[in-house]
Formats: sequence, C-alpha cells, structure tokens
Amino acid sequence: MGIAVGGADLLSEKASMMRESLQKSQTITDNVVTILGSFDHRLSALETAMRPTQIRTHSIRKAHENIDKTLKAAEGILAHFDQYRQAEAKILKGPHEDLENYLDAIEKLRSNIQFFGSKKGFKSSDGIIFHASNLLAKAISKLEDEFKQLLSSYSKPVEPERLFDCLPNSMRPSSGSPSQEGDPTGKNPSSNHHSESHNNNNADAVVYTPPALIPPRILPLLHELAQQMIEAGHRQQLLKIYRDSRSNVLEESLQKLGVEKLNKDDVQKLQWEILEAKIGNWIHFMRIAVKLLFAGERKVCDQIFEGFDSLSEQCFAEVTTNSVTMLLSFGEAIAKSKRSPEKLFVLLDMYEIMQELHSEIETLFKGKACTEIREAAMSLTKRLAQTAQETFGDFEEAVEKDATKTAVTDGTVHPLTSYVINYVKFLFDYRSTLKQLFQEFEGGDDSSQLASVTMRIMQALQTNLDGKSKQYRDPALTHLFLMNNIHYIVRSVRRSEAKDLLGDDWVQRHRRIVQQHANQYKRNAWAKILQCLSIQGLNSSGGGSGTAGGDAAAGSSSGASRALVKDRFKTFNVMFEELHQKQSQWTVPDTELRESLRLAVAEVLLPAYRSFVKRFGPLVESGKTPQKYIKYTAEDLDRMLGEFFEGKNMNETKR
Repeated sequence: MGIAVGGADLLSEKASMMRESLQKSQTITDNVVTILGSFDHRLSALETAMRPTQIRTHSIRKAHENIDKTLKAAEGILAHFDQYRQAEAKILKGPHEDLENYLDAIEKLRSNIQFFGSKKGFKSSDGIIFHASNLLAKAISKLEDEFKQLLSSYSKPVEPERLFDCLPNSMRPSSGSPSQEGDPTGKNPSSNHHSESHNNNNADAVVYTPPALIPPRILPLLHELAQQMIEAGHRQQLLKIYRDSRSNVLEESLQKLGVEKLNKDDVQKLQWEILEAKIGNWIHFMRIAVKLLFAGERKVCDQIFEGFDSLSEQCFAEVTTNSVTMLLSFGEAIAKSKRSPEKLFVLLDMYEIMQELHSEIETLFKGKACTEIREAAMSLTKRLAQTAQETFGDFEEAVEKDATKTAVTDGTVHPLTSYVINYVKFLFDYRSTLKQLFQEFEGGDDSSQLASVTMRIMQALQTNLDGKSKQYRDPALTHLFLMNNIHYIVRSVRRSEAKDLLGDDWVQRHRRIVQQHANQYKRNAWAKILQCLSIQGLNSSGGGSGTAGGDAAAGSSSGASRALVKDRFKTFNVMFEELHQKQSQWTVPDTELRESLRLAVAEVLLPAYRSFVKRFGPLVESGKTPQKYIKYTAEDLDRMLGEFFEGKNMNETKR
C-alpha cells in the first residue's frame, strides 16, 4: 500500500517537471520568433536603403557596356574608312601595274558599301555610300578599259602556216587545181578532193589540236576582269568589247587563209577550172575553220566566261556569226548556181564535209544563242544534198540526149563513153555519201538503188552511142565503133566495183554484144573481098587459049577462064589495098581486142587466099607479068593485117 502511494507521487513529480520544461520551450520559441521578426523588419529596412545604390551600380555597368560597344563600332567604322582610303588609292593608280591588288581593292570597296549600307543610324552612311559607289563605277570603268586593252593586244589574226601546222600533211591544201584527165571537153568528173576526203574519213582517229588563240597565261586575268564586270552588271558592255575585238580577228584569219565571200552571180561568172579549185579550197577551209579556229575560239570563250554559260554562248555566237556566214554563203552560192554534170562530184564533196563536221558544229555551236548558226549549217547540208540529187537526174538525161559533134572518124572509144564510165567509177567512190542521199530522198536499199541508177546511165549511154554510130557511112565502121565502145564499158565495169553491183549476167550479156558487133564488122568489111576468092563465076563459057583445060593445071583449075582469074586477082589487090589504107586509119585501142580481131580476119582471109592462089595461081603464072596479078603472098597479107586498126593518119599509110 505504501509502495503504491510512493509510485504515484513519483509520476506526479515527473509530470510536473515536464510541464515546466514545455513552458520554458514555448517561452524560448516565442522569444526566437520575436527576435526573427525583428531581423526581418531590419532586413527590409536595409533593402529599402540599398535599392538606390543597386540602381546606380547597374546604370554604371550598362553605361560601360554601351561605351565598349560604341568604341568597337567606332573602331569598325574607322577600319572601314581606312579600307576605303586604301582602296581609293589603289583604284586611282589603275589596274595596269598591279591587277591583283586592284581587284582586291574593288572587293574591299564593295565590302565597305555593304557595311555602311547596313548602318542606317550612322548619319554619314549615305554620303560614304555615294562616294564609294562613284569610286566603284570608276574602278569598273577602268577594268573595262583594261579588259579591252588586254584582249585587243593579244587578239591577232592567225597566220595560215600556223593553222596548217595543226593539220596532218595529207590534209593540207594542195597548191594546184585538179588535173583534167580522160575528157577533152573538160567534163572531168574526177576530184582530187574526194580522194583526200576518203583519206580523211578516218578523221575520228586524227587528233586536231586547236591553236591557242590567246596565250594561256592571259586567260585567267581576262576571266577575273570579266567576272568583276559581270558582278557590276556590265554584261552588255563586256559582250560588246569581246565581240568587237574577236569577231574581226576571226574574219581576218579566214581572209588570210583565202576565204572569199562570193554570191551566186560571182560563182556563175567563174570558169569551171577556177571554180573547182575554189570549191576544193573551201572544203579545206571549212575543216580548218570548224576544227581549229572555231574550236579554239570556243575554248577561249569557255575559259574567260567560266561559270557564266549563257554569256559564253552568246559571246561565241556573236563573234563567229560573220565568219560562219562568210563560209556558208559560198556553199549556198554553189548549191543555188546553175546545175551541170561536172558539179555533181564537187557537190558531193561539199556535202561530205558538211556531214563530217555536223557533230562538231552541233557541239561547238550549242545553246539557244547559236540556234541560227546551227540551222544555217543544216540548211546548207540539205540544199547541197538536194542539188546533188537533181544533178544526178540531169546527168542521166544529158547522157541519153548528148548531141556533141565530136568527130570520132577512126571508130575508137568516144569521149562521151570514157567520160560517162569515169563518172560511174567515181560514183562508187561516193557510195557511203550516195547511201545517205538515197535514204534521205528515196528510202529503201541503197545498193539496189545505186545499181538501178548505174544501169539506167549505162543504158542511156548505149542509146546515145547507137545514135552516134549511125553517122558513119561505112557499116563496118559503125560496128567497129560500137564494138570498141561497148568493150570499153564492159572492161571498165569488170575492173571496178560496178561489177559486183551490176552482176555477172550484165557483164556476160554485154560481152556477147561486143562479139556480135565484131562479127558484123567482119561480115560487112570482108564479105566482098572474100567473094573474089570464090570459085563461083570463074568457069568460061567457051574454049580456046583463054582456058586452062587440058594443061598441067587442069587438075586444079579445070574450066577456069584465065581472064576471069586475072580479073579476080586484080580486083582482090585493089580491094585489099583500099581496106588496108582505110582500116589502118581505124582504131581498136584495146590491144587484146585488136589482136583478136586481126586474128579473126586472118583466119578467114589467109586460108581462102592460099587456096585460091594454089588453085588458080598457075593460070596467071604461066602468062606474062604474073606479079602484076599475084602481088602478095599470104605472108604479105598477114604482115599488112598487122597494120590494121593502128589509127595511122593518111600520110603514114601512103609511105
């Protein structure tokens, strides 16, 4: 019991102590809150007191920053002012002595204009920009002068020898005009230019190196000058300067080469030999102009105006227009001039060179600015093709209707025949060109068309020769003439590409025609004289001393009249001498044919003569002066036959 009372007191005492502690803690807390409240009030008062100072400090810091910015801006402005003064000094000196620094000065001047243009708040900006712009204009003007002076001083006409040095020897122009062969009328279809052109058809393997029209070390300077002028908006001035400087130089280069500007009337007045030479030269000039001069000019344009393609193309077009026109005008004049057979091959030569240069013209004269030049070149190519095609047709008609009065008294090959055959031979040199023509105008297989054309020409020639053969009064000479001419045709065809085109059947058929005319010649020339050696009509109707019957010769000349035999020998001698005199003036130009014809005559004449002499000779030999009648031995006749068809003149046959 006592223990329990004691425990309760102890708990009561502890609880009392805890209350006191809590009261003290509350008192301390209240005191701390009071103190902190006092601090907050003091800090607030302090902040209020410090605010003006903070504001002043911030203003001072801002002011310092503004001063720094202003100083930096001023330094920049002063630096640009300094750049302006330096640029002005360099520009006033001009670009001639130090182009690189001059161009650098222009760049700095542009930079200054851009800088002050962005300083709208700077009062002096407008004035500075005005002065700088004027100075820049003067600088660009001086650049124009420098560009013009530099371009002009290095733009000189190219000497022909320098251009020729860029060509292989086989492609250099020949000094002489083509010779006339096989055609005394001057209608020679041959052309030296085409043989050269064929040699040049391997042009793809030939490397052309255009001459440097302006020294390579100068081109970068011209490029920089051009670039500055373009950036300054002076494209038109640049174009004019370039055109004026380079256009004349190109024209002068062509004139030095020998290029002439001829119109249709000028061409019509020229003799054919002169015109043919000029056409040959024109073909060379076209190759030189396109592959060397224009190619060189294209390189110059591309390097000076690098990065400005449209301007480069425009400059190139304007620089070359007059030169191209000068060249093409001659081709147009030829194509429009009066057609004649001898012009066909030069027309084909001209067509060939235009075809050869087509791809290069398309490449060099690319772009819209060069459209007219490309179209002019294509127009000339088509016109040449059209004129050649029409001339082809004219030739076939001209062959058939040829009415030349050229006398071929000896029956040899007529000039028309050799001319036409040469013409046909040369046609085969142009097979690839004719293929293009046939495909363009007619379509179909070119080989069959060329064969058809060739056959028509051959037929036209034979028709004409038939007409010419009727001019001879002697039928034997008529057939000799036709034999010679058709044999010449056949032999020429067999030795040329025409054989493959016309075929063996054509050749064999015409060989038979040659033989037929040879047979007709023998029949007409020798039938009468062979009748003299016939036994028919030699029998006498009465006896007496005028007959050979009953003597030693009776076995061979039984019943023959001595008078008739003598008359036969006398007639034979006269006829043979006439034939010898006449036919030794006739001509069979082909050696093999001539020997063959002599042999054919001898094989008929000599056996008949030997037989006649053997059978009837004794009748004459037994009489007076037998040599008066039997003047020739068979060997004499054979020797004299060897003089036939040699084309000897009258004086030679009388000797």
